[in-house]
Amino acid sequence: MRSHEVGAVPMVHDMVHDAADGWEAVRPPGGTSLDGVWMAGFRDRAAAGLDMRALPQPAVTLVLGFGGGPVTVENATGHHAMRGLVAALSPGPARVRGERVACVEARLSPRAAYALLGVPPRELDGSVLDLESLWGRPGQRLHERLAAAASWRERFTLAEGFLARRAAAAPSMSPEVAAAWDTIVARRGRVRIGELAASCGWSRGKLWSRFGAQIGLTPKRAAMLVRFDHAARALRAGQSPSEVALACGYADQSHLHRDVRALAGCTPGALAADRPAHRRGKTP
Repeated sequence: MRSHEVGAVPMVHDMVHDAADGWEAVRPPGGTSLDGVWMAGFRDRAAAGLDMRALPQPAVTLVLGFGGGPVTVENATGHHAMRGLVAALSPGPARVRGERVACVEARLSPRAAYALLGVPPRELDGSVLDLESLWGRPGQRLHERLAAAASWRERFTLAEGFLARRAAAAPSMSPEVAAAWDTIVARRGRVRIGELAASCGWSRGKLWSRFGAQIGLTPKRAAMLVRFDHAARALRAGQSPSEVALACGYADQSHLHRDVRALAGCTPGALAADRPAHRRGKTP
């Protein structure tokens, strides 16, 4: 996982292997056939090591491990070793570490996550969970088949097929909830909940209840998350906190500071300085 945020699939070309830093990164040719699903493969060929902050983002992340050691998730509840994981939309401050990691990573839009995970998003409880506890024996079998696969193409086919079978019997998100989410994303989190409810023809209470059940967050928290995602990218691109606060719709720099603290567990300055550095002891 060369990208520093869990779930942020890096921009690599289809089926290109980049081992310059010891990490192999691959994407399936043509993407996937599943709406709202992005996939990539990662392998630590040189024991570079994985050490990265898990940042909240507007996508649910699946990490399907198939080789090497497990990853360790460090969060408010302790240290948890996992062969595969699912990170909710807003998992709270966490760190992910591992040695010789090999995995297929999938990002799911909230609509895809609602259909594919097999549990209501609310049950993810805003955290990082072990996939084996979520999917049981079918998940274990997928792990075994990924480990036995001879190529990335085969692994992508296995992972996509597993998700496609789940999608065949999946529930559909209500059009009103999907439209509300799309509006929040399109406006980069700058929405008034009353106006959002009115656009759906619902009361605030009905929107709050249905949105929370199908997305896993309240509309207000979802708007906060989308705004934070843009702010985090801008901070890491080198923009100052004052510039980011103004550009991303925060009331002031203190508002930005509070949200970054709440979602990432650090200050905007620390987030901007926390560059990708999977190799222990090295800062690019």
